[in-house]
Amino acid sequence: MNLRQLEAFVHVAKCSSFSQAAKELYLTQPTVSAHIAALEKELGSRLFIRNTKSVSLTEDGIRLCQYACQMLELEEQVYLAFGRKTVGIKKDMVIATSTIPAQYLLPEILKGFQERYPQEKFRVIETDSAGVVKLIREFSADIGFTGTKLDVKSCSYIPFYEDELVIITPNTKKYEKLKEAMEEKRCMQWICEEPLIMREEGSGTRREAERQLKRLGIGKNELKITASIENQETIKKYVAGGMGISVVSRLAAEDAVKRNEILEIPIPLEHAGRQLNIVFGRQTQPSDSVKHLIDYVKEQYKIS
Repeated sequence: MNLRQLEAFVHVAKCSSFSQAAKELYLTQPTVSAHIAALEKELGSRLFIRNTKSVSLTEDGIRLCQYACQMLELEEQVYLAFGRKTVGIKKDMVIATSTIPAQYLLPEILKGFQERYPQEKFRVIETDSAGVVKLIREFSADIGFTGTKLDVKSCSYIPFYEDELVIITPNTKKYEKLKEAMEEKRCMQWICEEPLIMREEGSGTRREAERQLKRLGIGKNELKITASIENQETIKKYVAGGMGISVVSRLAAEDAVKRNEILEIPIPLEHAGRQLNIVFGRQTQPSDSVKHLIDYVKEQYKIS
């Protein structure tokens, strides 16, 4: 086993691709494949699950990646300690993000971050909160932003923004009356009678919506969920068109409410908000790029 084999292994893990890893390392794909094959033979374990569309780590691969990242980080520190440039290639930071941070917070965050650190390059992957955690856990992303916390011991979370979930409805007389009645009685049982459009399974917004409704005594089995849709903008259009109601982030609802396309109804709970979080791997030392981004976000949102 040598460091160049481990470097090839980490690149394949992060890129989920042998060809992309070879491109980033300026190696041929057969060379990268040979490095991985040599590691698998020496360790007596399969490190990747390969199919025609993607490459993902096995459980043994995840374990090895933890150690490999630490060893490559240590190599870099040795070179720096002796005033030498590292032999590695400066890699783009991979940022995984769920929908709400991706669409409503990250554009401004990354604009300011790049102005402060113009040398930093990054690649953004948008998925749901469960997908973000999976990418972090499998070392395919360096840092993530999620709309909920998942109980995964290998991840650390830093809350940075308090979001609020609201009910959105078509802008009609019927829902205006429901909104007025709810403001007086603070009763939510009417939602069980309405066709409900939800985010997809794995979405932080859906997870938090179900949690908050449960606090109000409404179980998900009581809800008339008629559709699950990944795209937040599509959900708003369907609601505006009268297909049903939904529970979304206030950040997502704001523009359509201002244009009078939909109505917004607050959820009658104290502490009805949810935290958006920075997430990163607990098992490895964050890179300087990740540390810079975490520090920048904490500064912008005044987090101690």
